[in-house]
Amino acid sequence: MDTKALFNISYGIFMLSTSWEGKTNGCITNTCMQVASDPTRVAIACINKNYTCELLKKSGVFALSILDQTCNFELIKHFGMQSGRNVDKFEGMLLPKDVNGLPYLGWGACAVLSCHVVDSKDLGSHTLFIAEIDDAVRLNDKAPMTYAFYQSDVKPKPAKPAEEKKITGWRCKICGYVYEGAEIPADFLCPLCGHDVSDFEPIYA
Repeated sequence: MDTKALFNISYGIFMLSTSWEGKTNGCITNTCMQVASDPTRVAIACINKNYTCELLKKSGVFALSILDQTCNFELIKHFGMQSGRNVDKFEGMLLPKDVNGLPYLGWGACAVLSCHVVDSKDLGSHTLFIAEIDDAVRLNDKAPMTYAFYQSDVKPKPAKPAEEKKITGWRCKICGYVYEGAEIPADFLCPLCGHDVSDFEPIYA
């Protein structure tokens, strides 16, 4: 099976938040879809080992912030690349709360859905939650972020190996003087501090 075929399925990017007995947590997920209109219901999937999933199974309510294209990588990293078991992700963040008293993103998100769970199914790695929408609020008119947009425009690109980069100059590590040019003479001395080329580092394009 070519699993890369699955990459062609369209996804959004969301911040899922919930709270139980004074513990509030949130995580990044890319799985949400509307599955019914009367009543209005959505389906979301959450990784079973995530702390957010553990809390959601107990609380039965969640807020889903729909990220827009202004959301930066640092925000996604904050909620998606550390565990709420080790850090309070909401500490020091002044966020609005929805009708269920759950925090949601007041920036970097174009809408928020407030939901309560009506059914769930353990899928092995994930749990699928079917939820009814209690409230839905549009926060702005910006385009929602798709998973494809995240991959192409938000996620940092891996650094190119040094051999693939073009040297445009040399910087003195002692005083910061910059020698412009791809090659620096072997007998060159820094005009500011007098150090030789062994104390210069390349500047890449």
